[in-house]
Amino acid sequence: MVLDWEMYEKFGQFIDGKWSPSSNGETYEVINPATEEILGKASKASPEDVDRALISAEKGLQVWKKTAPWQRAYIIRKIADKMREKSDVLAKWMTLEVGKPLAEAKGEIGGAADIFEWNAEETKRIYGQTVESRFDDTRVHVYYQPVGVVAALSPWNFPAVLSARKISTALAAGCSVIIKPDVITPGVVMEMVDICRECGVPPGVVNLLSGDPPSIAQQLIASDIVKKISITGSSRVGKLILKQAADKVQRVTMELSGHSPFIVFDDADIKKAADIAIAAKFRNNGQVCISPNRFYIHESKKDEFVNLFVDKTKKLKIGNGMDADTQLGPLTTEKRLNEIEELVEKTKQEGAKVLLGGKRPAGFNKGFFYEPTIFDNVEDNFTIMKQEPFGPLVPMLSFKSFDEVIERANNHELGLCSYVCTNSMKTAHLASEQLETGSVGVNTGVIAIAEAPFGGIKQSGYGREGGSNAIKDYLNVKYTHLGIEG
Repeated sequence: MVLDWEMYEKFGQFIDGKWSPSSNGETYEVINPATEEILGKASKASPEDVDRALISAEKGLQVWKKTAPWQRAYIIRKIADKMREKSDVLAKWMTLEVGKPLAEAKGEIGGAADIFEWNAEETKRIYGQTVESRFDDTRVHVYYQPVGVVAALSPWNFPAVLSARKISTALAAGCSVIIKPDVITPGVVMEMVDICRECGVPPGVVNLLSGDPPSIAQQLIASDIVKKISITGSSRVGKLILKQAADKVQRVTMELSGHSPFIVFDDADIKKAADIAIAAKFRNNGQVCISPNRFYIHESKKDEFVNLFVDKTKKLKIGNGMDADTQLGPLTTEKRLNEIEELVEKTKQEGAKVLLGGKRPAGFNKGFFYEPTIFDNVEDNFTIMKQEPFGPLVPMLSFKSFDEVIERANNHELGLCSYVCTNSMKTAHLASEQLETGSVGVNTGVIAIAEAPFGGIKQSGYGREGGSNAIKDYLNVKYTHLGIEG
């Protein structure tokens, strides 16, 4: 499918069911991280645009919350089908904006469509309750009703999946939503929102604001119209959002930073563990909140695992994500590239040994490329063991016992995800129970799926996206004590 290179200009801000440029005509540049070329100039929302979106969402809420669940489900399912139909164009825009290999982008579009499909069913499963009253002449009824207008703040690393989680859950609950994509990846989210329009979502129910994230977010949160905020981002930004939301007592779902331990026990299948680790670590070049960032390998298997991991990593093909054989694309921004270089130098200064990588790859005159980098001789107190690297950096450590590694893995302020490789059912169960994270992958690197609750504990946030629990965060609970005689 041919891409529309004037897409940003064609779309712009989506308010009250219509696309339009910003009220002041301002734009910003969107950059291809593989070539450093300008993909286009996207509309930059003004404060007036934000106000219009708020009014639009308030109006859309009145329509959508009265729309029958079966009708909502029908429309949401249409969106899922249409996303699959347009997966090629959506994936291409994502690769151009984020840099991830096209195969990964197509997989993400499929995952985003699955989320819409899941929530199409969830909207028909909003069950109330009848509670037995202690009184003969009264009845107790419990209702679940949409919380109201939702401000959805989505990041750049998984623009389709993370926007889909927020938009589809809001729609399923009967809420209206204002989605704010990151300035790095507005295009693919614009395409998704246009699919919502195309599939019959009424005007005002889904709105999109593209532009400066802090100013848009601050204005949305300050509004009395917004009743819920859903954010995926760093713990630093999440804390700022939470402080702002406290003034309005707005409900907040936060999926924030992660620093996932990857534990390989002595009874694990080392070849399988290495394959799982590589797939999980280098997905989107490590720019993933659930990317494994601390590798704890049992001392009896460390050399075998590390050697295999290094050998397999050497074979990964670095290149432009649009090339069919690319397995590792660029980092998404120059800022990210510079931060990775600084962290590598810091890790070396602290005493780590570089086994592979540690530099920009040869032969790339343009683009934010960096070699996958594997460290040995790493200690628990190194900066890389505390700071989320958000890139292709792999620190290798060893451990002696189960209790020791669980304690070390839990010794972190973040608690989003953990990985365990073992052939022992006992070890799998005990590790899953004792690891202080919101998710645990045992002998698999696949964590974020439509049917399961996803989110963190500690400073990785709270609330859940995905699964049957997610919709509850978008619903108010109301109980009626009903006297049956007037």
